Amino acid sequence: MGLAHAERLAGDSRSELAGFFDVDREAAMQLRDRVAAVAPVFDSAEDAFAQANADAAVICTPTSVHAAQVRCAARHDLHVLCEKPLAATRDEIIGLIDLSQSLSYLHFMLGYQRRFWAIYRRLKEEIESGQWGNIVSVTAVNSERWQQTIAGTWRDDPDINYGGYLGDAGSHRLDGLFYVTGLGLGNFSARSTKAGSNVEIVTLVNGELLDDGDRVVPFSLSFMGNANSFHEELFIHCEKADLIIRDFQFFIGRDNNVELINLPAEHSGRESTDNPITGFLDVVTGVADNMSPLECALPVFDMTTAILDAAEEQNS
Repeated sequence: MGLAHAERLAGDSRSELAGFFDVDREAAMQLRDRVAAVAPVFDSAEDAFAQANADAAVICTPTSVHAAQVRCAARHDLHVLCEKPLAATRDEIIGLIDLSQSLSYLHFMLGYQRRFWAIYRRLKEEIESGQWGNIVSVTAVNSERWQQTIAGTWRDDPDINYGGYLGDAGSHRLDGLFYVTGLGLGNFSARSTKAGSNVEIVTLVNGELLDDGDRVVPFSLSFMGNANSFHEELFIHCEKADLIIRDFQFFIGRDNNVELINLPAEHSGRESTDNPITGFLDVVTGVADNMSPLECALPVFDMTTAILDAAEEQNS
């Protein structure tokens, strides 16, 4: 994500890359040479925050150091875009939310990509319009060739990457679910397996979500981090229609027919022009509200923790 965000910053006329840091200095220098040849490379994150003569920081480091680095950037009056998950513990997340609320002159954003994709915004609008009635059930299927890429990296370390595939890539899916439905967490059961890795790879969840009136909405989620290809499906079954996202496309199902809703391709997927960097620059320059504030980290963390606790109980 550091590479992706840096390339997007370099390609946006509103921003200029002012400095780089990575614990692997050579990696930082290679990135610098690729996107901003005259920018300095620093020996620590704090040096970068203090000396880069910057207005904002983009943090793409392992989860376990996010909290300290967000706080350090804030001490140097920098706006912050931090990659997900926000932090490794609930107390750290609450502390960072409190910090962001106390420093109203700074903007703090999380890199939850789906909040910026047109298909998710359209899905949210369709649900909130009320024209399809109440949500009656939710089903999500997520698969990715993830386990095959993490051996020997921090993502295979449970002390750094809490929740494995569920906590890392799966956090985007959980946030997207909360974002579009507005539903809260109810009771559920779960199973999880590490499939030979040190962190969770496959997690299956069944249970209940709740609306503001405590109406029960059944749901089923599948997270498969040892697949051979990327696949993402989200079904929001409403009283009058099925609202469906399938691999970066949006569909509405009615009367046993499924209609593709055409949206600009450049606004809908992983190469979208609408992404956390675009959104962050919009917020910092005052042309848009913050679509992904730090507050959205808490329900994702709570659900991830509850799923892992339920899976551990079931597995035992």
